[in-house]
Amino acid sequence: MKKIVSAFLMGCVSLGLSAQTGHIMQGIGAQNMSMGGAATGQALDINGALHWNPGALTEFKGKILSVNAGLFYSSPKVKSSVNTPMGLMSGTTKDARGVSIMPSAAYVWGKKDRKHTWGISAFGISGFGVTFPESNSNPITMPQSMGGFGRIESDYQLLQVGLTYAYKLNDKVSVGLAPTFNLSTLEMLPNPLAAPSSTKGYPGSDKATALGIGGQAGIYYNSGNGFKMGASYKSQQYFQEFNFKNYYPDGSQAPGVDFRMNYPAIYSAGLGYSNKLFDLALDYRFVDYKNTKGFTAKGWNMDASVAGFGWKSISVVSAGIQYKALKAMPFRLGYTYSSSPINSELAMFSLPATAIIKHAFQLGFGYEVGKKFTLNGVFHHGSSGGYTSGPLLNPMMITGSNPYGAVPGSNVSYKMSTNMLMFGVNYKFM
Repeated sequence: MKKIVSAFLMGCVSLGLSAQTGHIMQGIGAQNMSMGGAATGQALDINGALHWNPGALTEFKGKILSVNAGLFYSSPKVKSSVNTPMGLMSGTTKDARGVSIMPSAAYVWGKKDRKHTWGISAFGISGFGVTFPESNSNPITMPQSMGGFGRIESDYQLLQVGLTYAYKLNDKVSVGLAPTFNLSTLEMLPNPLAAPSSTKGYPGSDKATALGIGGQAGIYYNSGNGFKMGASYKSQQYFQEFNFKNYYPDGSQAPGVDFRMNYPAIYSAGLGYSNKLFDLALDYRFVDYKNTKGFTAKGWNMDASVAGFGWKSISVVSAGIQYKALKAMPFRLGYTYSSSPINSELAMFSLPATAIIKHAFQLGFGYEVGKKFTLNGVFHHGSSGGYTSGPLLNPMMITGSNPYGAVPGSNVSYKMSTNMLMFGVNYKFM
């Protein structure tokens, strides 16, 4: 069995990484999330302004504290198949990770008679992982002794701290700047960045840490008669290298490996409109994966480790509506669409790709407990919109006409859905 399967799976060393790479949170905090993440041209809460358009921060005066936490659950599954002399071998493995916590906190201060507004934020802008149990039926998750990878685990967290300054140029136009400081952690089993051993199998990594820095700038326009618009640019977040320590399945130490993975630059533009009953918001974003370190390269190294993931840049559209017939208890609907960064011929490099959500739907509300307290809540459901699929890849099968080593008659595919329940509290200091 090992000889039959290992030939097809030997090159599959990228398994598990994409669950941690490139995931762009569609919104920050319960209120912004319930509007589909749209905030570049519609400043409804401080979280959305701080994360998507620092120029919109002048819409908020006084001292405001916002704290949010969400319970996030994803349900990815991966299936694979390969032709063998004994017939087709195929199977499916479901994730067993469970629930993750997604926190955020922000504080803004500015006086009504001043043109300056300041803010500080600590946002978990990316954080997820997978746990695929070992299986005897799915070729990819079969034990390493049988040619598979066995148990597959991954965990990634990215915390971003921003210091924001916004200035009101006149009664309609504001600009803002925000340096951003980042901390990310990543661990993988197996580690696709390390070369496999012919005798000990594929090593897994410990938890590696990297620091990063970047910035954001934005401009915001409020006509004063309901129409609003804005634009912003969040630079690529430049990180140190992850320095992985690796260990073989038998517990012995494997050679370490270094890898740099930046966070992509994001260009945003948005429109907004408000009246007594409704607030409308629409955003468009361009996420530049194609020119981001860690995503630009693609294919194999000479030692059968992964050189890169070859992701495409993507477009994201966010839309939201807030209904204010009950002033103390507005209701919100949001929708987010995202294109996929994955080329089908490279789909295996992005297994299990739990970050790829094509359609996301949100239902939320707000409730004014008093003059100081406001409670916000949102329920989110997302779907990958079907399977992402492609062939298994083996570096031993690379030819001039088969540059990635696609295995004839093989397939690997994955899909997922996500659910989240988030609550937040805003407190206005009097």
